[in-house]
Amino acid sequence: MSNRLPPAWSKHLRVPSGPKASPPLPKAKPLPPVQSDDMLLRLALELQKAERLAEAQELCLRVLARTPNHPLSLYILGTLGLGFDNELAITYFARAADQQPSNPYYQFSLGEAYLKVGDYPPAIKYLQRACELKPDLVEAHCGLAQAYGKFDKADTALLIYLRALEIDRDHPQVRIGLADTLIDLGRMDEAAACLKEAIARRLNVAGAYQVIVNTRKFSTEPPELTSILGELGKPSISADESSGLHLAAGKVLNDLDRYDEAMDHFVKAKALKAHDFDIGSHRRWVDSLIGLFDADLLASKAGYGNPSEAPVFILGMPRSGTTLTEQICSSHPEVHGAGELTKLWRMATSIGLKREPGQPFGETLRSMTIQQSQALAEEYLSDLSLYSSTAPRILDKLPHNFERIGLIAILFPNARFIHCRRDAIDNCLSCFFSNLQQDHSYSYDLRTLGLAYREYDRLMRHWQAMFPGRIFENRYEDMISDQEGQSRRLIDHLDLNWDDACLRFFDKPGSVRTISRWQVRQPIYTSSVKRWKNYEGRIQPLIEALGDLAEL
Repeated sequence: MSNRLPPAWSKHLRVPSGPKASPPLPKAKPLPPVQSDDMLLRLALELQKAERLAEAQELCLRVLARTPNHPLSLYILGTLGLGFDNELAITYFARAADQQPSNPYYQFSLGEAYLKVGDYPPAIKYLQRACELKPDLVEAHCGLAQAYGKFDKADTALLIYLRALEIDRDHPQVRIGLADTLIDLGRMDEAAACLKEAIARRLNVAGAYQVIVNTRKFSTEPPELTSILGELGKPSISADESSGLHLAAGKVLNDLDRYDEAMDHFVKAKALKAHDFDIGSHRRWVDSLIGLFDADLLASKAGYGNPSEAPVFILGMPRSGTTLTEQICSSHPEVHGAGELTKLWRMATSIGLKREPGQPFGETLRSMTIQQSQALAEEYLSDLSLYSSTAPRILDKLPHNFERIGLIAILFPNARFIHCRRDAIDNCLSCFFSNLQQDHSYSYDLRTLGLAYREYDRLMRHWQAMFPGRIFENRYEDMISDQEGQSRRLIDHLDLNWDDACLRFFDKPGSVRTISRWQVRQPIYTSSVKRWKNYEGRIQPLIEALGDLAEL
């Protein structure tokens, strides 16, 4: 085998995007005997292209059975795992890269897999190596820039995107990534100009419109709205493109107070998404968490973990004010905002705290020794120190860490929690209007969204009962009505002296890396409070599902 992936094969080495959960692959059909490794792998690639993934997997495993550590077989297995089991994909890519360290495609895919799971330092390492091995591999440059951006180094990301632009001015990933980075840095006008050029050159038009409408709030109808509606009328657009364009149109129309028209587009956008969220399975998952993390378990783990006070967890439902809260707290000179880190989620998965029906739940945690807990805590702190090695407080603002409060409390008995809560209907409606990804598929249907919110609320009530006084409740509406008072309470919860910089969070230098990038660069505003009343006649399924949590 060559040390380089044959270009004619490389175009097939991608699996359609799927959920992060690991659905069982269909049973493989009997395959005819094939003699050489090369022929087996060529057939595996054809099967993968036809989405006959189980059969492709079987052929790769057959190759490994007689040629252990065959690099291309390992590599194909890695591509089969992407989107289904990203951790397993990393394992296969790492083995392939170890066998052929000079293959840029192996380095690129390993870095890309780390990027998918949100582990940015190794993603940077391997994507950088891919760029060195193949300087014209524009996708590697884009991945490297994205990893640097996620690692709070947007200035470096910008330079890499500009370098990628020199390689291929017509690559849609470059244009959108460059504009996204400019928005992260608050350079909205430059981002808009970049996106308009992408649209003029017909480069990822739907993606460009979806980004451009989020660079500002519209007070008069912009020409972009007519263009977006025109794009929606074209029969050639895909479901994904159509969904994005409907969201873009909905956002503009909402800004213009044309609420019925906006809702029509939001509903159409979400109807094009895969509605695969199983609320019954989700309830059983919450039951399992509540049953596992009871008073007896927590008492048995007293004294475990690491006593560090550095970690602070900002959590809650998406669109509940987590980004605003992070921006206020990280404006304090002794606080560093690390963004939405996936480390805790990956650690929880590694010890069996994952959603796998029929599998034992929590046994590894129950049997965990104090030494094992200390090792896990040290692993997390080591990762956290990559973001800041000096700040007394470091913020991890992954919203769905509310599912892992019990584990966090065992590993870090002195960690602080900030729970962001918002009017339930406003919160859910904001989720519905946002382009949340497959991990948040509960947000694609109004009724399911309300029922999922009830489960979040039920779990948070359990944590509050288990850890009385330890979880700071930060209501969005309280921040809006009393910015200074609530900000002072936040900083007091962090056991830090007050600093007036926290009142001017919107002037904080650096990048902002979430959906709320435009909003958090503005002073506190009130237009998002009780916004749902503009849509009251269209959201009854949501209100009914929320039940007594809906504050009418």
